Amino acid sequence: MPGPAAAAAGASASIPVGRSVHVRVPATTANLGPGFDTLGLALALYDEVDVTVSATPGVRVEVHGVGSDGSVATDASNLVAAVILDVLGRKGALVPGLDIVARNAIPHGRGLGSSGAAIVGGIMAAKGLLDGIVELDSAELLAIATELEGHPDNVAPALFGGLTIAWVEPGGPQHKKLNVHRGVSPVVFVPAHTVPTKLARSLQPAQVPHEDAVFNLSRSALLIAALIQSPELLLSATEDKLHQDYRAAAMPDTSELVRLLRAEGFPAVVSGAGPSVLVLCERPADRLRAAELVAAKSPVEWQPLMLAVDFKGATVAVVS
Repeated sequence: MPGPAAAAAGASASIPVGRSVHVRVPATTANLGPGFDTLGLALALYDEVDVTVSATPGVRVEVHGVGSDGSVATDASNLVAAVILDVLGRKGALVPGLDIVARNAIPHGRGLGSSGAAIVGGIMAAKGLLDGIVELDSAELLAIATELEGHPDNVAPALFGGLTIAWVEPGGPQHKKLNVHRGVSPVVFVPAHTVPTKLARSLQPAQVPHEDAVFNLSRSALLIAALIQSPELLLSATEDKLHQDYRAAAMPDTSELVRLLRAEGFPAVVSGAGPSVLVLCERPADRLRAAELVAAKSPVEWQPLMLAVDFKGATVAVVS
């Protein structure tokens, strides 16, 4: 991604010093079982970013919460900062310097869309900084986010909220946002360990049996109906034969927890690339039963996050 010099090279407009924006981006969970690289859901757990144009050259990032242990870069190589500079560079906008304060709540490397949230956070911050100078519409936001992330299944719900179906056409990535049935109650079980997304994706075969593809097509269609209209179908609708079994060797604890929960009637799936486990409960009370089951029977410690579905997606406000 371009740095400040690249952003300045084609500059046709300057963003005023002192302009400040506040961004909030939800966590996301992708795949939802059968909807591999297509379905995503926004969750009410948020990273927040404040970005201010500074007269002092360079980029300075202050990190609070997740990543404050030094695991997240605090200069222009920070993912949020790099994306801001990339988008400004695309639009020929110039800033002398940036001061960024990141308050992170989304766990990293756990299958909750942290990298997608950082990318979307950077794009939305750039959109806010460019307010009144250059407009970025939703199609362009999704196109840039997909280009930087590599696939749209996490960035689409992060941008737009709710349940999203994402696909790519010759003209670029597309999405359809759907409202989730009010009874659907997600709980995510987060482990202490991480699994790199690249490792998880590398375990996918280049080809799958025809009957497995047909199986997932039927379950994906059923899952849409279950999420928007008939939550009682969620257990059957979250079955998968395309990716979870292939990744099981890289995350045996995750695979075992999914098996344990499903055996007890809970619609459990791997959250994104894992290793967190998502349970799409039919009603709020089921989340407590799922948490009690995991605490009683799993030898691994899992942090249960009982989260609402986020319906707004990423937001940006110009604060000065």
